[in-house]
Amino acid sequence: MSGARERDELVDGSGGPPDEAGGERGPQGRVRRRPMSQVVALAWPGVALVVLGVLGFVALLDAVRDRDDLWQLDEPLLEWLVAHRTPAATAVLTVVTDLFGPFVLPLLVAVGCVVWARRSGTWWEPGLLAGAMVLATLASTVLKALIARPRPSDESMVVAGVERSFSFPSGHTIGAATLVLVGGYLVWHRHHSGRLLAGWVLASVVVVGAVAGSRLYLGYHFLTDVLAGVSLAVAVLGVVVVVSRVHDASAARRAAPGKGSRER
Repeated sequence: MSGARERDELVDGSGGPPDEAGGERGPQGRVRRRPMSQVVALAWPGVALVVLGVLGFVALLDAVRDRDDLWQLDEPLLEWLVAHRTPAATAVLTVVTDLFGPFVLPLLVAVGCVVWARRSGTWWEPGLLAGAMVLATLASTVLKALIARPRPSDESMVVAGVERSFSFPSGHTIGAATLVLVGGYLVWHRHHSGRLLAGWVLASVVVVGAVAGSRLYLGYHFLTDVLAGVSLAVAVLGVVVVVSRVHDASAARRAAPGKGSRER
């Protein structure tokens, strides 16, 4: 039980009995609030991811508005991909982009969350994943409307006119990236396996690369659009990390008195 006691002490600050508001009850029933250093220790990994994602998004938006930096690769890369299309690659990447589109992906996520919850016996992780997908979709939709960047020309698209929403950021990319980043994190967070971590990283690179590449290859987005989608997904992952760590700390506080009585 020493390992459990140490984890509880890290969360509560001392190992003393916590109150319902998250502090620790000291002598004479006074409630001592958790030190700021412990709050920072809980939240900093997620906050760092949020800051990283937001800064990446802002840098890309600045490049698009100022027409410099990575923006200068948008048109040349699109033109090169259009010039090198093949029927086989077009067919495969069309399937990829359809799977992660606004009609198929939500259905797949919903079914996957239900199966996950039934197999694991808890809705916490599946609910977090579903919430992250909703947050990513809302962020993408609002930002598209605010920024209002036009899509590439119809001549660049495999199917002209099929995409009529704005271009920045890529909704397909943020959806795919959020799914693999958040889903992989939640699985790894429960099991803490090195093999799972390696598989998560590999799956993230493959899936995000395939979906982002399909949007570029099919002519529906620019490079800066898909990179902005990835940046937002990293920020959403950061939110999930903060929520999951705070949830873990709350669960440990609630379990602490029972653990103490069993140890005595």
